[in-house]
Parts: sequence; structure tokens; C-alpha cells
Amino acid sequence: MFAIHNRVIRQGDGASTPLILTNAYPVDGRMWERCAARIAALADEAGLADFAIWAPDMPGSGLSSTPSDEQSGRRAPNGSYPDALDRMAESYVAMLHEAGYGKAVWVGLSMGGYLVTDLYRLHPEAVAGVALCDTMASSDGVGGEARLETSNACESTNGVQPVMHFAQAGPGDSTVKRSQAFIDQMTSWIHDQTPAGLAWRQRMTYGRPELAGVPERMDVPVAVVSGELDPTSNPSVMKPLAERIGSNAVFTSIADCGHFSAVEHPDTVAAALVDLMRRVD
Repeated sequence: MFAIHNRVIRQGDGASTPLILTNAYPVDGRMWERCAARIAALADEAGLADFAIWAPDMPGSGLSSTPSDEQSGRRAPNGSYPDALDRMAESYVAMLHEAGYGKAVWVGLSMGGYLVTDLYRLHPEAVAGVALCDTMASSDGVGGEARLETSNACESTNGVQPVMHFAQAGPGDSTVKRSQAFIDQMTSWIHDQTPAGLAWRQRMTYGRPELAGVPERMDVPVAVVSGELDPTSNPSVMKPLAERIGSNAVFTSIADCGHFSAVEHPDTVAAALVDLMRRVD
């Protein structure tokens, strides 16, 4: 099992189904803190049960250690880890069970969405609801080679500069992403990551199993969230996914929003997740 640092944002009453927020690349669970605070406030206003809210650091991010080669399983000739995502999903379920819960509502943004989707594939019995935010299920294909190039660059330079472009913005990006506050926050978060952890997460993601078709099998309440300016997971991709999942999925499109929807528009994402918790409840 991988060691996971669990950031408990709200303890909850210990009986209600917890909400677990999984982070994107190249940051850690802190990306959810503002959104989580809003979730708690909106849930209280709606009279929902006092559910726990967690924002763990994905292995290789934040305060979670980077798994070793041995822990990660097989290493493919190209350097990717074909077993690592499955092992990470198992570790999250073990964390849930160790806390005394049988099920959770799992939320994944970007790379976190791969984790949540794989977790449902392996352990649907541990899933009470799912939110897929600015993510996809299909594998990268040939385009995924850039992940390995990033991994190699982080390792060879022993630095975080190869991923600093996540904190930079262009003229077509959202108003928030172009703001100095967002740039400063993302820069700070990235500087807090380790080169080894950044490399590992990309090798894990490149090696992930093909997950296309898994969301369509989800028979629990689902929220699908998409920033309209997201270059890879915008509504042209995410709305059809919600439609394929079926009537148990609710789609939320966010205007003037890029890939990091929970950071760029935490209030809107929080509202979608509170609605999900209401449907689960």
C-alpha cells in the first residue's frame, strides 16, 4: 500500500458518507481547501448531514511520500508504471476502511479523475457517488509521451521548472488563471512539490489501464463538471460523457473557467458537489 497524507478539512459526525476530494497534477490536496470550505457552508445551509470532507495528498504530492519502484509494481521499458494507478486506488480504499467507513463520495479533478474512475472499476462497492471534474477516461495514446518527457526532465534537473507552465497563462485562458493571485498561488504550490513526486505521478498516469467505458457503468449519482475554456476536458468532451452515463449524471458547465475548475471557480464547483451529496443522501 502507498502512504497517503490525509488532509481532514471537516471531521464530520462519523456516520454520514464522507466526501473525498482527489487532487490534480502538479499540485496537492490544498487545491481543494477554498472549495471545501464552501462545500461545508452550503451543505449546512441546505440542512445536509455533517459529513466528513477530506482532501488527501495523492502519493507523490504534498506531504504524501513518493512510492518506490518496488511499491509501484512493474516498470515498463518506457519507464511508466502499469500497476501504480491500481495500487493507488487500493490504497485510497484502505484509507477509507481504516477510518471506519464502507463507502464514500469520490471527487476527482484531472489526474484525480483517473484515480476515481479506476477506483470505481476495482471497488464499486466502496463508491456512493462520483464527481468527474475536467478529466477523461481514455488513455493518452501517442500524445502521452509528453508525460514521460516531463518525468525525465524533472529527474534530470532535480527541479520543478519542467511543470511551471501550469502556473503560466496565455491570452485565451480564463480571467482567474490570468490573475496574479492565481499565478502566485500555483507557483507556490508547485515549488512545494518534489521532482521525484512530479515524475512518479506522470509515470503512473501514463501507465494507467484503459478506463474508457468505465464512467458509463457507474450506477450511482454522478456529477460531471467542465470549464468552458479547458483545453482538453471542455464541454464538447464532458457533456457527451455525462449523456452517456445517463440520467444519474448531472452536468455543470462553467463559463470563463479553465482546467482547474475547483481553484478557479470554487463556489460553482462546491454547489455542484453539494447537489451530488444531496442526491446521494
